[in-house]
Formats: sequence, C-alpha cells, structure tokens
Amino acid sequence: MNLLFSSQIEPAQRWLPLLERALPQDRIYTEPRDDIDIALVATPHPGIFGKLPGLKLVQSLWMGVEKLLEDPELPRDVPLARLVDPGMVGAMSETVLAHVLDWHRHLYFYRRMQREKKWKRRGQSLPSDRTVGFLGLGELGTDAARKLLALGFKVCGWSRRPKRVAGVHCSTDLGEILGMSDALVCLLPLTGQTRGVLNAAAFARMPKGSCLINVARGGHVVSADLLAALDAGQLAHAYLDVFDAEPLPAASPLWTHPGVTVTPHTAALTEPRTAVPKVVENIERVRRGDAPLSLVDFAAGY
Repeated sequence: MNLLFSSQIEPAQRWLPLLERALPQDRIYTEPRDDIDIALVATPHPGIFGKLPGLKLVQSLWMGVEKLLEDPELPRDVPLARLVDPGMVGAMSETVLAHVLDWHRHLYFYRRMQREKKWKRRGQSLPSDRTVGFLGLGELGTDAARKLLALGFKVCGWSRRPKRVAGVHCSTDLGEILGMSDALVCLLPLTGQTRGVLNAAAFARMPKGSCLINVARGGHVVSADLLAALDAGQLAHAYLDVFDAEPLPAASPLWTHPGVTVTPHTAALTEPRTAVPKVVENIERVRRGDAPLSLVDFAAGY
C-alpha cells in the first residue's frame, strides 16, 4: 500500500525509519499523491486531504483529534482513527501522579516558602484522606486512576456514558464528581459540550483547598474563573499543561500567578517507539479488510 506521512510538528526522521522497518512491503511518501491508501497525520500540511482521492483511512498520530475535525477538507466518508499509544498512556499517568503528589505533599507551597525564605510547615494527610476525581475515564484516565488507587488514594470519575473501573466510584453526574474531588484531573476530549466545563460554577462545587490538573485541552478552562477561584482560596493550586493559545502569551497572568504551575504541553508526548506498532496494527487491519481500531465518532467529536 501507499502511505503518506504528513505532520508540521512530528519529526519525520523519528517515524520513517521505524515505519519502513515494520512495513517493508509498503511505500511511504511525504508528499500527497492520488494513489495514497492511508494518511498518517498530526497537524498535517494544509490542503493535503483534497489531493488524496483514494483514501481508505486517516490515522492520527495523536490521541486528540479536534484539530483534524476542524479541517473542512477532512473527508467524512473515510474512517478516522485516534492513536492510543502505550508510551503516551504511561507518560500521562506519570505526569498526573507527579502533580497529585506535588499537591498532596504541599511541595507547591514549600517552593513558594523557599522563595520567600520562610520556614513554615503544613499538616500531613494520608492518601486515603484524599479523593482524586477524573473527568474522562478513557485509556488515559483509567490507567492513571489505577495507579493512584495503588498508592492508596480514593478515586472517582465522570464520563458521558456509564463506566465500570474496579475500585473507582464512576458516575455520569458531573456535579457529584466535582463535589467529591480534592484533586480534579481533566482528561476530556475537547468538544462543543466540554468547552468551558471548568468554570466558576464547577470550581464552587469543589471542596475548598482542592487543586485542578488540566492535561487535556486549554479550552476546557475558563481562565478568568480559575484565577478568581485561586485568589479566593477556593482552589489551592492549578497545574496547567494546555492553553487556548500556545505558546502561552508572555502577557498571560497564568505565567506569574503564585497558584499556577505552567508546563508547555508536555504532559504526554507521542512516543514513536511505542506508537508505531499501534499504527502498523491498523494498517494491517485495513490490508485484511477489517475495521481499524480506535475509530472516531464524528458526531461525538472523539
């Protein structure tokens, strides 16, 4: 088959040798052709979909697909598959655990005290005293939830459809999960229904002194409402990896607010060494005439 690799961000030199080694019978191109069977894309170069009349599959090289769905040229009659990369799943859990522990052990507070040269202690809590809530219980949320359970934390989670995860209190009632969450982790896809879901009303429902960890998309958070909740002491801290505008503009108050930890969209990067086998699996499924895995529901937006 003929494959197209197109990305303005993912470096071809990290992907192509692995793909060529795994698919020696196929031809991989970096420029559009009218005989391309499968497009492997992440922020593809503009206008490519209009040059690919024979596509059988669009395989995203990322888990999030909202930017692809915004492309008016994306063919709606061709299957679109998300990439569920085991390396990315593991990296996301590491980031979530790091932030939860940073908040749980008051390390964010002690960093501030160090800058102010103050010797000030806070009380200690057991993991079993804390409930970590997840918005989104897909592959990422479920993996991180299980690892937090293993550390002794209580865990709850909200999803649009009913879910069952052993040891996790699962609910389709968003308000219930907000009210239970001492630390709230957002891992939702960004859709019309989830944009702005983390707003003043949501923060008011959370326990006083809780923290927010947003490793999904910047559009989930109403920044002005978040800053107000931090200033009022309703939230103790916010860990933000994603933003409406990226890079985060220098004038943004999020950079300097003492209650915010900023990271540059690095919570979990796609790892070609673990992702390529998943990409190859879908290519082989197309070759056999089977349905690809992790297909996007165009109506739902993920």
